Amino acid sequence: MKNKGDIFEVEITDIGNDGEGIGKIDGYTLFIKDAVIGDVVKAKIMKAKKNYAYAHLEEVVKRSEHRVEARCPIARQCGGCQFQNMSYERELLYKQNKVRNNIVRLGGFDADFVDSVMKPIIGMDDPWEYRNKAQFPVGRDKEGKVVTGFYAGRTHSIIPTTTCHIGVKENEEIMEIVRSHMEENKIAPYDEVSGKGLVRHVLIRKGFTSGEIMVCFVINYRAGKKDNANSEYIKGQKNLIEKLLKVKGMSSISVSINTEKTNVIMGLEIHTIYGKDTIRDTLCGLEFEISPLSFFQVNPIQTKKLYEQAIEYADLSGKETVWDLYCGIGTITLSMAKAAGRVYGIEVIPEAIEDAKRNAERNGIGNAEFYCGKAEEVLPEFYEKKRKTTVGGDDGSSLHPDVIVVDPPRKGCDEKCLETMLKMAPERIVYVSCDSATLARDLRILSDGGYNIAAIRPCDMFPWTVHVETIVLLSRV
Repeated sequence: MKNKGDIFEVEITDIGNDGEGIGKIDGYTLFIKDAVIGDVVKAKIMKAKKNYAYAHLEEVVKRSEHRVEARCPIARQCGGCQFQNMSYERELLYKQNKVRNNIVRLGGFDADFVDSVMKPIIGMDDPWEYRNKAQFPVGRDKEGKVVTGFYAGRTHSIIPTTTCHIGVKENEEIMEIVRSHMEENKIAPYDEVSGKGLVRHVLIRKGFTSGEIMVCFVINYRAGKKDNANSEYIKGQKNLIEKLLKVKGMSSISVSINTEKTNVIMGLEIHTIYGKDTIRDTLCGLEFEISPLSFFQVNPIQTKKLYEQAIEYADLSGKETVWDLYCGIGTITLSMAKAAGRVYGIEVIPEAIEDAKRNAERNGIGNAEFYCGKAEEVLPEFYEKKRKTTVGGDDGSSLHPDVIVVDPPRKGCDEKCLETMLKMAPERIVYVSCDSATLARDLRILSDGGYNIAAIRPCDMFPWTVHVETIVLLSRV
């Protein structure tokens, strides 16, 4: 076992799940953040265990051929990006291998078989300025000045910045306006320890197609009868709005009330103080309205590619019945509705279901229905109800759908939901995953239940980070 404070020179031979470089000293494993595969580095042990240790990168002795200069000056401190010092081509290879290895090791699938159905990862032509959403925490530095930025990895310590190279350019202009306005008007940022202060976060969203911009201030404040022009909430508000309106595309300014001591960023109570309640964006030829609380994929360029691949795998001719589980505001559901006979969407968040219904109406789609609830509860209930009533009159098409689409959270599909999917016996299942580890687990259950994996294709939705999406086509045996 090695000890804290020991310094070693080591070659980086692999990459861990969190993007850290991996090297070995006499069989003892070192996990070294910011080290790139192929580097030879000096690293100082910070936390030692029996068989492995976490170490700090002290010096790059020999640069890897894959090492590049990070575009962002705070990339090492910020917790947002893990790969800015590695070439994008090598990052894509890492993500391809990550999906492949998880399905082999965790799912128990034969490696040669997985290689035979694995398709090349869908990368970005230009992997910068792709995020249509940013959430900036607000606080004070050691001198007491207002700062905005992003949290350092695994902390709530703010790394000061007003921009982000994977976000839109307007972010910098907006955050400079906000920071200077708070300083000029002596508006206090929120303090997590005391629970005092006004401004907690600033949410910025942009419609890439419409060009519309939304700013939402998350505030530790609830209006009362004693409010006046000198209250911290009201102070300079008109002036702030006038400044923000100089930003091209500014369409909506709102506040989100969050007075709880919590790590949850957004409060559920939203008040629009200028413009519209929502902004618009277009995805796969459909127009969507997006509110501060709406779930909408943060990379619209790659989302279009992801959905197009999912639609291709669904193989729709215009007659099929499609179920979309975990449907959100109906983006995948409505994208498939154009090519299907009937589509059904399930989502647990009531506001998202209402958004989905409005989006269907907005786009003139009449062959879509949406249900609110957990997929693992709504689907069995629907299944049992249909099973009991399918006697003549109903051809059972909705009972045995042609295609089921799932796009679950990181924890994957609920076991009961998977069981019901197998009972409904669709011809094809299109599984969209944001976590290849839980994907592997669920693929094993579906495979044991009578489905063959026909295709696996990773899609890079979040360049410079460890995250990767995957689309899998399963066909009923």
